[in-house]
Amino acid sequence: MIAAMVFAAGLGTRMRPLTNDRPKAMVEVAGRPLIDHALEQVVGAAPVAVNAHHFADRLAAHLAGRDLTLLREDPLLETGGGLRNARPVLGDGPVLTMNADAAWTGPTAIATLRAAWAPERMDGLLLLVPPDRAAGRIGADFGLEADGRVTRDARPFGYTGAGIVKTGGLDAVPDTVFSLWSLWQPMLEAGRLFGVEHPGGWADVGSPAGIAEAEAMLAAAI
Repeated sequence: MIAAMVFAAGLGTRMRPLTNDRPKAMVEVAGRPLIDHALEQVVGAAPVAVNAHHFADRLAAHLAGRDLTLLREDPLLETGGGLRNARPVLGDGPVLTMNADAAWTGPTAIATLRAAWAPERMDGLLLLVPPDRAAGRIGADFGLEADGRVTRDARPFGYTGAGIVKTGGLDAVPDTVFSLWSLWQPMLEAGRLFGVEHPGGWADVGSPAGIAEAEAMLAAAI
């Protein structure tokens, strides 16, 4: 079993005006809130934590009764700080981290990541997608060596917002508010940050324009 952390606390500024009265995670794509798309990708993980801030009550009402823990953040802690804040819920083992602003086709993120996870040689594993299967996104974030190690030199792959990380490195970060990069960077330098390709489609839903692209991708996969 692996724990999962779903990041849903952002202000959703690029999604305005839709986030003027709701959290971004409650914006609907294909008739379902983004948070449901994200939670579908981590089915089978336990325990599961979700952070919240912007219109947290609306997210809490939607998730009421589900087998997860909602953590309200005030102030915002970003992804790394949010993960560290959730450690009492998630435990000290590896955690599947998931952004709540995307739509997916193909195998679930948890299935692909679990199959590739090799903790004896990895401290982190990022789920990546080539640009030709990524909608609503420009550019790429990472390259992959032949052995699966992540590189920042050649960058043909985009980061899907999902990955598995060991969390012990959080103790060495002096900041309270910080991104997952503070955890990834030492892994990258030590040659222990790896990547695996998502074999399906992926759509970034960071702005209202991304909704239509995501819905088109989902419709084409039916």
